[in-house]
Amino acid sequence: MKTASDRGVFNGTLLVAKQGRIIYHKAWGYANADKTQPLNTAMLFDVGSISKEFNGVSIMLLKERGKVKLDDPVSKYLPDLPNWADKVQLKHLLNYTSGLPNFKAQSDETDNELLDSLKNLKKLKFEPGSAYIYAHANVYLQKRIIEKASGLSYADFVDKYIFKPCGMQQSIMDANLNRPDLAKAFDNDFHSTPYIQLTTGFPRLTPADLYKFITQLEAFKIINKESSDQLAVNFPGGESSLGTTGFKDGKLQWHRHQGSNSNYEALIYTDHVSKISMVMETNNQNFKVDAIKGAILAILQDQPFNIPKKSVYLDIRDKILKDIEQGLSFYRQIKAEGQDKYDFGFEAGDLISTGKYLQRRNRFDDAIRLYSLAVPLCAKKNDLSYAYELTAECYLKKGDNVQAKTWYEKALAADAGNKNAQGMITTLK
Repeated sequence: MKTASDRGVFNGTLLVAKQGRIIYHKAWGYANADKTQPLNTAMLFDVGSISKEFNGVSIMLLKERGKVKLDDPVSKYLPDLPNWADKVQLKHLLNYTSGLPNFKAQSDETDNELLDSLKNLKKLKFEPGSAYIYAHANVYLQKRIIEKASGLSYADFVDKYIFKPCGMQQSIMDANLNRPDLAKAFDNDFHSTPYIQLTTGFPRLTPADLYKFITQLEAFKIINKESSDQLAVNFPGGESSLGTTGFKDGKLQWHRHQGSNSNYEALIYTDHVSKISMVMETNNQNFKVDAIKGAILAILQDQPFNIPKKSVYLDIRDKILKDIEQGLSFYRQIKAEGQDKYDFGFEAGDLISTGKYLQRRNRFDDAIRLYSLAVPLCAKKNDLSYAYELTAECYLKKGDNVQAKTWYEKALAADAGNKNAQGMITTLK
């Protein structure tokens, strides 16, 4: 971990447990960009998409109490929404197959603005259950349904039925961003990352509290096994409310969930075969938490390990966003001269991630260019199919349904198991 910190790929906290006992819990680096405050293990972090486990678990708690059913339509709880709410069921919200689109970037939209967008939505992107879009609107609606069904605010519900029963004494929903015990995010040049939370319902967690939650969840002490299994159901190629999971003979083998937001990043990982659990939280996102996890697993199993290098994606994305030609020139330079510092092990993935970064900012033509650079580097059919699928999404956003359908067809031809591309082809016919 010292080497990872010295290389600039990890600034954060790490908790490792084996056989249910914490064997390592330490913080590395700084709590702010000016390096005046060292991190410590009691500090709070934003955990990005991992926060979605809390609304998913809350829905299941209400289901077990007979307050909701997974096949209930959204309109049962939110009758003021348009007719599409009659077709979207709670189960579609849980695995992001509702057909709801992404409206704005989550950080640019308030709860009321998102509600207005939903009320003004004329039709869904596809028939519920037929395809997958990882859209925040699914999470927003879950939280509103939890409030309608329970009579509590979402924050009070989570505090009463999850935080307190799990002993998560330091966790706070929507904590004040200026709290001294909240780690402040910064980039690799030690510039503070602006963070203005407009939507509500996001927990700030310490690694120890997040470990308590995962331990209680996987021991079926919050919700039962049936509910946990239902929550782990994902659309092929997409995430479930629990991130990604692996089962064998009906038993959970592993559980992994990575989340990121405004230069915060977190990872939870549990391997039920080796009885090893990990929680990582960082305020300096480098997308190396999985590589660090792999090294730690190897160490604990007396196997050879590699300490990760710097991320290509993180060092090229803003340069390309500012000026694509200069950014691509920098990319070619580090590819030629920086192999000792940068990790080019999954170059296609770095280019695809950069394309997605541009796509989220409506730079569709530039994103398409990045995907085209990634295509010849894709060694696996699912990566190639994904690059084609993202290209199709860009054309769809540009209003070119003909080109979108062509690229979805290429995605399906590259990987016949791409159910999302298959669903979108059906929708575009």
